[in-house]
Amino acid sequence: MPFKVIAGTFQVVNYSPDGDSIRFHPADPGHLKGLSGPSAKINARGDVQLRIEAIDALETHYQSPGGGNHHQPFDLAQQARQRLLDFAGITGVVWDNRQMTVTAANDGTPGYILARAVEKYGRPIAFVFAGDPPEADGGEAFLDADRLRDSYNYMALAAGLTFPTYYTGLFADLRNALTEATAKARADKLGIHARDVTTAGFDADTLATITDDVVILPKLFRRVIDYMVNMGSAVGFKEKLAESREPVLDLSTANFSHFDNFVEQAHGSTRIRLTLEPELLVFDEMPLRRPNHFAAMLSGETVPADDA
Repeated sequence: MPFKVIAGTFQVVNYSPDGDSIRFHPADPGHLKGLSGPSAKINARGDVQLRIEAIDALETHYQSPGGGNHHQPFDLAQQARQRLLDFAGITGVVWDNRQMTVTAANDGTPGYILARAVEKYGRPIAFVFAGDPPEADGGEAFLDADRLRDSYNYMALAAGLTFPTYYTGLFADLRNALTEATAKARADKLGIHARDVTTAGFDADTLATITDDVVILPKLFRRVIDYMVNMGSAVGFKEKLAESREPVLDLSTANFSHFDNFVEQAHGSTRIRLTLEPELLVFDEMPLRRPNHFAAMLSGETVPADDA
């Protein structure tokens, strides 16, 4: 399974990295043009935002389209963010008073990504590695389970710092290796797994409960926050999520379904839970669906539900 090798440096000053995203400055931006999908969004500094494949860290500053910045339990979110900075070799990090934006750091450290595609937001979907690549910049490399273990993607799951969140472009053998790392971290109650209530269930009675108290899959967190900000309560969340019709592959049955079918919530209740562990779900990229589709529905916009 060949991937494009793209060498460069990690950049954080005046950016807001978190546990699953960081800016990357490719040594040769032309190599990004060989990736499938839309063009990568390169800013004026020559940097691109990476989408680190297969992982989802607790949110440090989720901007809900309904209003406000929202985070998940900040101690764990910060741990994941710090581990990514350590992995990238970035030191001397100074944050602004909101702990959101880096104002100074020893960044520009070397690294490389293995990528095949760019997603609809213009971010290369990347396996992230520190240091210089053994292959030529712009060449091809085969990524197997052994090499995967050197990536930040694998390390973050093995350390229990991030949730697995899979999309349809991920190869099955790599997904299986990441799932094994997740299962061990969960069994050992590492990091987020000591407090995760995604499948046990949680009471979304207030925004503070969701942002400060409970640890849940970030994808579910974002949907719940968007709903509560717009509706003022979590009552009726599952019914509205059903209208969005987010396609999902259930690996336990090999059947396609929709995200709401894996969410349990009784009528009139604020108690919510996911009925399968996150690594048993494979989400669709939905390349034709507009960004913030669910939030747009909540705000009253007329949006098609079958544009995935």
